[in-house]
Amino acid sequence: MVSYEVMGGPLMDASVWRGGLLWAIALYVPLSAPLSTLESSLVDSDLPESLHQPALVISSLLLALVTGVMTQLGFSWALGPGWASSLGFVAVGWSVLLVLANAGKDD
Repeated sequence: MVSYEVMGGPLMDASVWRGGLLWAIALYVPLSAPLSTLESSLVDSDLPESLHQPALVISSLLLALVTGVMTQLGFSWALGPGWASSLGFVAVGWSVLLVLANAGKDD
């Protein structure tokens, strides 16, 4: 079969992006902790205060998405794309479980 794709590669595969989004959701909470240093540096910066919140949101989402896609690519290479996406789904469940467990300890 002849492929007429202009661009190819692993990032053109939809399963990589779906798995990457799953991994981004799973890794969002653990990755948001280091962003506290960014938040403290934004307070001391010359950036207007109205842009602090959008900068934090965009940076945290980009960090989670890039880390998620890189994790998906790594696991896709090691396990195959189907297994990597399934593992991402399990990681989302595990993250939710950990968040709920930690919420119970705060009481």
